[in-house]
Amino acid sequence: MVDLCIKNCKLNGKIVNIGVEDGKIIKISKLPFKNCETIDIKGRIIFPGLIDAHVHFREPGMEYKEDFKSGSMAAAHGGFTTVLDMPNTKPPTNTLKEFKRKIKLASKKSIVDFGLHAGVNLQEVQKIVKLSPASFKIYMEDTSINTIKKMFDILNSTNIPLTFHCEKREINYERDHRGKSPHFYSDARPTISEEIAVAEAVSFSAHYNHPIHICHLSSKKALKIIKNMRNLAPVTCEVTPHHLFLDSSYFNKFGSFVKTNPPLRSREEGINIKDLNDIDIIATDHAPHTLDEKEKEFWEAPAGIPNLEVSLKLFLTLFAKGKIKLNEIKTMFCEKPATIFGLTNKGFIKEGMDADFVVIDHKKTGKISADEFYSKAQYTPFEGFEYIGEAVMTILRGKVIMEEGEVFKNKGKYVRSEYRLPPTELPTS
Repeated sequence: MVDLCIKNCKLNGKIVNIGVEDGKIIKISKLPFKNCETIDIKGRIIFPGLIDAHVHFREPGMEYKEDFKSGSMAAAHGGFTTVLDMPNTKPPTNTLKEFKRKIKLASKKSIVDFGLHAGVNLQEVQKIVKLSPASFKIYMEDTSINTIKKMFDILNSTNIPLTFHCEKREINYERDHRGKSPHFYSDARPTISEEIAVAEAVSFSAHYNHPIHICHLSSKKALKIIKNMRNLAPVTCEVTPHHLFLDSSYFNKFGSFVKTNPPLRSREEGINIKDLNDIDIIATDHAPHTLDEKEKEFWEAPAGIPNLEVSLKLFLTLFAKGKIKLNEIKTMFCEKPATIFGLTNKGFIKEGMDADFVVIDHKKTGKISADEFYSKAQYTPFEGFEYIGEAVMTILRGKVIMEEGEVFKNKGKYVRSEYRLPPTELPTS
């Protein structure tokens, strides 16, 4: 018996029907199911619900920029069914009290499922571990080597990864460049700052044989360091849409709208589409601000770009142009994020998994417009980009939460990270 049939799904090139009961996939069949609610997706492509391992929903403390309601609506609009929120809120999510508080806040507001990265507080780590965080996040600009070492010591009996923002404060020259034109921002936070930080983080990982994940890579040389160390260290990495599709020349056109950390790089120094084979996942680093904040003088404006509602469109456009395969998109948006961050019921369309899906119309065309965003951040450097392909339906645990751009009410839940597999071991679809 099934209570929902998702009919005529194009899954791995074949047309199948997916039976769902109590929010779980219970059967995948060539034959349709009878006597149940049916959603006919008419031969469109179906993916597991997308997973964004790196979002900033700004709650608590900065809800005027974004909160769990608006951020999760943006996620559903973009095809995401699970998000992992970062800890740099006000106050930061680095104590058991604040971790529990954020779970409570998000459980009331989020329409998608969510996990939480924890901040670093040496006295609180063991307490937070019991709530199964996605990771502990280290901002290398603000964290001493001694604290990083102690974090590895504390977590070494677990398989919970450390995630790293890799920039070194002492190698950044932002003060020296203030007042100059925006394109100097890449010089103010140079690639060597990221490269040294990445080498340091990977060396810790190799020494302790403990999993780490490098966030928002911007430097081709930093990626090469990771690639050369993979046989010694359990390290994974991500790239954002803005670091992949944009370069430092966009500072001249978009100014503070493309200000982000680490900065956009030149075409020679930055990550490009040819590097995707060495990158594990796509993460949006959805970092919303108000339009008033982003329109400030460049050096005063905050860093951050909202990406939840543009990411899949950008990558489906690459597919339409023959530059990437659908399976690669699925791997980087669904399968590997689930595996790296211990989301054992997410990321795959298999019996027993959560019935999380995104339905894709790979031929639908349009232009990206912030006017259509559910995010409070009403701006994007991708404004006017022509796309081919988008999410037309998002389903979370068997419930439709977005259809043809309209987002519906829903109640998401906290997802604990369970680290049963090494982070680099990927189950077969």
